[in-house]
Amino acid sequence: MNNKIKKYLKEAVILMFVLAIAMNIISYYKSLDLNKDKLDITSFTLLDKNTFIISKAKPLLLHFWATWCPICKLEGENIEKISKEYEVISIVVQSGSDEAIQNYMKEHNLSFKVVNDKDGIYSQKFNIKAFPTTFIYDKDKKLRFSEVGYTSTFGLYTRMLLIK
Repeated sequence: MNNKIKKYLKEAVILMFVLAIAMNIISYYKSLDLNKDKLDITSFTLLDKNTFIISKAKPLLLHFWATWCPICKLEGENIEKISKEYEVISIVVQSGSDEAIQNYMKEHNLSFKVVNDKDGIYSQKFNIKAFPTTFIYDKDKKLRFSEVGYTSTFGLYTRMLLIK
């Protein structure tokens, strides 16, 4: 019986490794069409109607998501954690009214900065086709990283530290 458990554990580890590689390949493929230009936006109007001015001296994590996206729900806590230490702007797409989004944020204990992309202006500008999609810009607003799909808290912290 012990040999069977070892065999299944070994197969599970191999499967997880293969899945991780496949997910990274898919993410890379999906990110090929994203806007790779230098960030030319200097401010955003947030959900709470405040204006957020992008720092010229700090890296920026720009995160596109939707309230109806199950992967985005899983990733929300990761974005929340990283937003406590780094400059993060999240852009919520196809997710309803400001009030509906505020209710979603409250229900899921999220407090990061949110822009409601009601008209799809930002999602078109960045050529977003799937959610979640994350961009990381250096302090000069040059794109250093982009990913389509789930990103762990550890992965986000590591990428932010590498471009600092």
